[in-house]
Amino acid sequence: MNILILGSGGREHTFAWKIAQSPLCDQLFVAPGNAGTSTVATNVEIDVLEFEKIAAFCLSHQIDIVLVGPEVPLVAGIVDFFESNTLLSSIAIIGPNKQGAQLEGSKDFSKQFMNKYGIPTASSRTFDFTQLEEGIAYLETHPTPIVLKADGLAAGKGVIITSSVEEAKATLTEMLAEKKFGEASAKVVVEQFLDGIELSVFTLSDGENYLLLPEAKDYKRIGEGDTGLNTGGMGAVSPVPFADESFMQKVTEQIILPTINGLKAENINYVGFIFFGLINVGGNPYVIEYNARMGDPETEVVIPRIENDFVEILKAVAHKQLDKITISTTAQSATTLMLVAGGYPGEYNKGDEILGLDNISKDTLVFHAGTKKEAHKTFTNGGRVMALTSLGNNISDALQKSNRAAELIQWKNKYYRRDIGKDVLRFEKIEAEKEQ
Repeated sequence: MNILILGSGGREHTFAWKIAQSPLCDQLFVAPGNAGTSTVATNVEIDVLEFEKIAAFCLSHQIDIVLVGPEVPLVAGIVDFFESNTLLSSIAIIGPNKQGAQLEGSKDFSKQFMNKYGIPTASSRTFDFTQLEEGIAYLETHPTPIVLKADGLAAGKGVIITSSVEEAKATLTEMLAEKKFGEASAKVVVEQFLDGIELSVFTLSDGENYLLLPEAKDYKRIGEGDTGLNTGGMGAVSPVPFADESFMQKVTEQIILPTINGLKAENINYVGFIFFGLINVGGNPYVIEYNARMGDPETEVVIPRIENDFVEILKAVAHKQLDKITISTTAQSATTLMLVAGGYPGEYNKGDEILGLDNISKDTLVFHAGTKKEAHKTFTNGGRVMALTSLGNNISDALQKSNRAAELIQWKNKYYRRDIGKDVLRFEKIEAEKEQ
């Protein structure tokens, strides 16, 4: 089979790494890709929003499956584009259509969906620019902290938690009146703050059936101790020690099944990944957000734990036969650390040479994100540069390997968090004590 992956981040490198292992894969392409994907696939200089060029490439290279990595082309309607073109009808595209992608593309849509189908989530109200004064008045009666979310896509940075009413008022004004996040904050969701510990749960749907993938916990804040600005993700661990059988049963019954059934009730043929961003509040799960694709850097710890042939899974999605697939997951833990450019998520430099990649042991997988290759050298080409994933007997063991690798890779002003995963070690210790 010939397969095309769309995207250029760590998620797409991880997909390519896994797919390249399958004997079912004949040719593998990534558009536009990065320095890492070029080692396991052929990079194609096409942007993820150049639908006409993507279609032409698929036809000229007899592509059988297109796996859409990032959310932007999904929200822009790439699946609808393929489905409306009879020449592309034989190509399986893995990702939801524009209507289904609204789960991520519009926070207001997803809130209304959850409320309609009784899916536990924080209480909220949505305001646009014409309702700014009404929104400010609403904030005056709102308990703190207050969560404000840009309705549209904001590259993982559109969520702001404010500690005071005055800060919330100023933030709402910035988002609506001053367009802090551009059109993404044309509407803002004002949300109740939930106090708990977060995790990410993933399913893959073929429109009829779904497959539950390994869960993960990611870390969004730039600073250690979960401080500072939100980022696209600074690291992740899998499995999540507190997500035991009892908790996951609640997730399935209260969140996953109502979501899948709700999509069917809305006549949305949802094909692709659903990312459930959850929070555990006193042992009960609540949905913080949906994403219409796999997370990044969660993909970097979830996919390496899956033992199945990934192309077999994608084929099952294409033929609506996921009910015939049984997921096989390693008992090992996986951790990943994201190495970023100094200054990220604010202004940062590009084009710094990356050194030390040859010193990384086989214990650690290097998944490139913002990188490029020139004249046999690798350079930074984004804010989040690369993810270092290690497998171990437990989270502590895997973290030691990832941190050891992080010390060996160098470029000017490299930064990474050294506390990734440490908050869940106490849960792992409790589980270990139960087994003794």
